[in-house]
Amino acid sequence: MAAGKAKSRFGLPAGLVRSEPKRRPIRVADAIKAELASLLVRKINDPRLYNIIITSVEVGDDLGHARVLYSIIGDEEPGNVAKGLESSKGFFRSNLARALELRHVPALDFRLDIAGQKQAEMEQLLREVTKDDGSSP
Repeated sequence: MAAGKAKSRFGLPAGLVRSEPKRRPIRVADAIKAELASLLVRKINDPRLYNIIITSVEVGDDLGHARVLYSIIGDEEPGNVAKGLESSKGFFRSNLARALELRHVPALDFRLDIAGQKQAEMEQLLREVTKDDGSSP
């Protein structure tokens, strides 16, 4: 090894090791989010899932798991929505496999997006206050 040539712990020259986040999990997460949103609008027949929005998807570096955050619009009970999503996981994964052409579709973990829910509640309260006040927001 020539003097002055630094090597990474992987035996690669120091400039060849990526320090930025991997891009593929981000691209896969964006594709999953778009496809799930499309499926919820076009193909889902479960009334428990009519009033939800996919707020974000986070995929691990190994593409094995995807955490899907969702918000509920309206008065649907969060427990009912969670049961509906759980029972529809197979439907979602099979459609994702067809649409995204991935060898292995990530396991889906649906979680209620509390921040999105709080924001929706605040917006509803502001609408009610401005309606009572007679002014526009």
